[in-house]
Amino acid sequence: MSFVAVFILLLEVSGFSFCFTHVSFFRCVGNNILLLTKAFRKKFIIPDFEEFAQQINKMYDRAQLQEGGQVADYIPQLAKFSPDLWGVSLCTIDGQRHSVGDTKVPFCLQSCVKPLEYAIAVHDLSSECVHQFVGKEPSGFKFNKLSLNEDDKPHNPMVNAGAIVISSLIKPHSNKAERFDYVMGFLKSMAGMEYVGFSNATFQSERETGDRNYAIGYYLKEKKCFPDNADMIAALDFYFQLCSIEVTCESGSVMAATLANGGICPITGERVLSAEAVRNMLSLMHSCGMYDFSGQFAFHVGLPAKSGISGAVLLVVPNVMGMMCWSPPLDRLGNSVRGIHFCQDLVSHFNFHNYDNLRHFTKKHDPRRRSDDDPNKSVVNLMFAAYSGDISTLRRFALSAVNMDLRDYDSRTALHIAAAEGHVEAVIFLTEICKVNPLMKDRWGNTPIDDAMQFGHDVIVSILQEYQRAYTDSDSPCLTEEQKTTLDMLKSIG
Repeated sequence: MSFVAVFILLLEVSGFSFCFTHVSFFRCVGNNILLLTKAFRKKFIIPDFEEFAQQINKMYDRAQLQEGGQVADYIPQLAKFSPDLWGVSLCTIDGQRHSVGDTKVPFCLQSCVKPLEYAIAVHDLSSECVHQFVGKEPSGFKFNKLSLNEDDKPHNPMVNAGAIVISSLIKPHSNKAERFDYVMGFLKSMAGMEYVGFSNATFQSERETGDRNYAIGYYLKEKKCFPDNADMIAALDFYFQLCSIEVTCESGSVMAATLANGGICPITGERVLSAEAVRNMLSLMHSCGMYDFSGQFAFHVGLPAKSGISGAVLLVVPNVMGMMCWSPPLDRLGNSVRGIHFCQDLVSHFNFHNYDNLRHFTKKHDPRRRSDDDPNKSVVNLMFAAYSGDISTLRRFALSAVNMDLRDYDSRTALHIAAAEGHVEAVIFLTEICKVNPLMKDRWGNTPIDDAMQFGHDVIVSILQEYQRAYTDSDSPCLTEEQKTTLDMLKSIG
């Protein structure tokens, strides 16, 4: 049985029906073999993803009932969005995906781009270099206030002053087009090459209505906050451009998952950002990412996040998943009303809060917990499949890395049971494919061949005699090429 055949059989067991050739199969699989292996073994970070997605849908529905807030209107292009739009997408570090609502509608990142441009700057220059020009502390003021810390630096990269300075640090010796393409390349890689666009209309609106940002720029220039030879107007233009970059909830969730995965995109497997850049960025998002609500958000939700006046909330659950929520109506602090409600609901149900791992927080649900961790349950299920001659279930157990030599209370293996019951196909599968040990004895000293003889199953006796000779003659019995391929595959997922 070839790798292709094993895979197709697994699909059939799962209710799918496909017609694959070897060529088309490997073209489809491509670089996703690790993803498929995790699927075979049920080793995804969220094992029962269907149940998890159902809970996300319920939270989405509850948040949709929140009707307060106002769509931002001081940038004309943002005012055009319907207040009824509402979408949530998630992507785990294993590439599991779920979306609900208006998740394919493009919207601008706005302030959600601030942590991303900071991470790119740290990736290129190091934290020490970047923080010569910008601080690390929450400001205590509005995001667009003309305010510097005691060292005459912007308080952090999440306020406008800090983001404008950061924009002057990225590829400072390149022309405007090259700098923009450079950042777009990073963002597309973070999004697994999914949708990342640009709204020129929003960019022009930003420039035309950005008096406060121009005032901040001149204030920064007066205080010599920019690196030597930096062009303040060029830095502002670049900042406006970055705020006008578009994503969807779906592509934004992959960006967030890349951050949750330490800088490695879970869709492509490519390392996009250094671990240092991601760690420092998440730290600043945790303390400064939600405008004047950052302290409350850290207290109640306990996760790194960044909001934008487009209604976006970029949420990261480190080592688990990333999420993008989007709903244009904002509260008085500039955060999405539905987005905040959803994030609080998420953490009230699941133990994702940064400190929910403390010993006595046991009331919340942990979607990372496997439901089939009980070894006794595995033994019972395996033995019952052998007793019934259920080849499909035996295949699923083998592909899920179950030890096919497990013993029951009487030290009997699945091969003992299948041999005693006369299930020829099950015996062939356990011997030829799973390569189980035919010499194991039960509590009465009987091997599987003894059971086959006792119950008069002559065909099984012949099969086991031949297999036992090959098994004892060599540690690795002589196999055909297809058997070797299948065995290697089973070993690789075990």
